[in-house]
Amino acid sequence: MIQSVWPYFAVMLLCAGIFPVLERGLRWPMFSVMPPIVLTYLLVTALAVSGLWQSSGEIQAAQKTLVSHLVPALLFLLMVNCDLRAIFALGPRVLAVFACTSVSLFIAFVATFLVFRGVLPPVHGWQPLAALSGSWVGGTANMIAVKQAIGMPDSLLALSLLTDALCYSAWVAILFSVARLAPAFNRWTRAKSSADLPFAVARPSVPTSPDRVLVWLGLALLAAAGAASLAAILPVSTMFSSTTWSILLATIGGLVVAHTPLARFAGAGAVSSALLVGVVAVLASQASFQGIAAAPLYLACGATIIAIHAVLLVLAARLFHFDLYLCGISSLAHIGGVAATPVLAASYAPVLVPVGVLLALLGYILGTGFGLVVAQVLSGLATT
Repeated sequence: MIQSVWPYFAVMLLCAGIFPVLERGLRWPMFSVMPPIVLTYLLVTALAVSGLWQSSGEIQAAQKTLVSHLVPALLFLLMVNCDLRAIFALGPRVLAVFACTSVSLFIAFVATFLVFRGVLPPVHGWQPLAALSGSWVGGTANMIAVKQAIGMPDSLLALSLLTDALCYSAWVAILFSVARLAPAFNRWTRAKSSADLPFAVARPSVPTSPDRVLVWLGLALLAAAGAASLAAILPVSTMFSSTTWSILLATIGGLVVAHTPLARFAGAGAVSSALLVGVVAVLASQASFQGIAAAPLYLACGATIIAIHAVLLVLAARLFHFDLYLCGISSLAHIGGVAATPVLAASYAPVLVPVGVLLALLGYILGTGFGLVVAQVLSGLATT
């Protein structure tokens, strides 16, 4: 049994790395349904339940320190790749589709909670949905940020992750399959295909190197420390705790750096990817399978949210004359994130790949704030 920090930390690093390595090396079909980050969470949770390490004071302190410092650092690094100027250059039509997608998801989360409120757990039942909303506008990092900000118990994170992974996989399959309906859909909405329109290009990727990784890791941890120091002197309320302020300040700091020459220094993406899986592993090490029996209920919630979102987005397309390609890309930019959206965009039309990348990055910017707003609304509805 592990009782000290360094062996525990070594196991976390190994668990965080093993599934991404297997995905790249073996390309098993199961990774399209259960992403490496979900498998990492389940593996570490199983090891925790098996008693591989003892939850001593030393390990608990290390877990708390790692999460409180790494989550703001992670968000800082994610924002560094977000160029707002390129996003705004996409034009009002694309941004209008994105806005309608966000509004439809907000309505879907609230409506779904009202439908299932009577059968969800009474105290913390709304929290997995609030965390999920952060992911379904941004990504897993936004989910974790919302989880930390609202004080969601670690044991409930598995519900959000599983709902995210399974419902997202089904939605991706649907979005790929509807491409052939584009001509008929566009005639119905009286829209011109976005494949014929010019768009801004995404920032090209640059190879990274070990020295760049060290620089970005140092900058990210410094930004997290600075955000925590500023958060300690800002006023707190039921909506904005010190943790919430730290997360928001780190996000703003990353956006500022994204518009400086430092953003052209490669390596931020590689470090943020590693930090994300590492944070998930540490969170899983504190969790258990307690409450996992509620997973089918939250899967039903996830399916309902996507169904309501799809209906509302189709109605918005009819009203504002959006084409199918932009609707599909915007939807997946919210629910799927920056990894899957360019693939979908490429299957629609190669010219749309930069649109998919930039919209997914915009989702990363807004995901945490969106999740906090949804959390505020759901928590209010839960007490009425």
